Amino acid sequence: MLVCRGLEKKYLGKTAVRDISLTIEEGKIYALLGPNGSGKTTWMKMVAGLVSPTSGSMEYKGGPIGKETKKKIAYMSTEPFFYNYMTVKDVGKYYADFFEDFRMDKYEELIARMDLRMTDKAKNLSSGLAAKLKLAATLARKAELYLLDEPLNGIDIIAREHIVNTVLEAATDNATIVMSSHLVDELEKIIDHAIFVKEGNIVLSGDAEEIRQERGKSIVDLYKEIYAY
Repeated sequence: MLVCRGLEKKYLGKTAVRDISLTIEEGKIYALLGPNGSGKTTWMKMVAGLVSPTSGSMEYKGGPIGKETKKKIAYMSTEPFFYNYMTVKDVGKYYADFFEDFRMDKYEELIARMDLRMTDKAKNLSSGLAAKLKLAATLARKAELYLLDEPLNGIDIIAREHIVNTVLEAATDNATIVMSSHLVDELEKIIDHAIFVKEGNIVLSGDAEEIRQERGKSIVDLYKEIYAY
């Protein structure tokens, strides 16, 4: 589905992503793991077509990343991206204007399940509810690839399992999901593939179950080992 070869991104001489070669397969759930500043967000923004690589190449189903791939790739950023005047209902209309695959009925269903109301003002939401709003807007698209950057940030521990289950439902119809996170415990039980990124490099990548068997450790324990300073 997605192939990255020798991908690199520099900002003012600082390398955020360095020599990443990676293949994302259809219908799988990937965890992009690493602490803040490891290059996860930069990689996602390049795949989403928001940032151009300094060098290397990317292909989505044999074609270049660009205007057409944005119709098929749904990206949820860590930054807030709603105007202050918007209500939850306005956010849905905003998405419907931009994305042909946005399903208002699905959005309304997700909003109700996440304890939000259509009349709520986006600017007045707590960090946890704002995170749920971003996720609802993203998952309401009928995309082929979902890129979710830290979808559990701001979500209290009680609600995280509910959020993870909501994300899992989006994996139907052979959709592919890549979730970046440093909250590994919640993701380990649902992922097919783990990608560990450190200082812009992939230091370990593979089928999650095979990694556990080969290393004799859980994904959580490997995370602690790789990122211990």
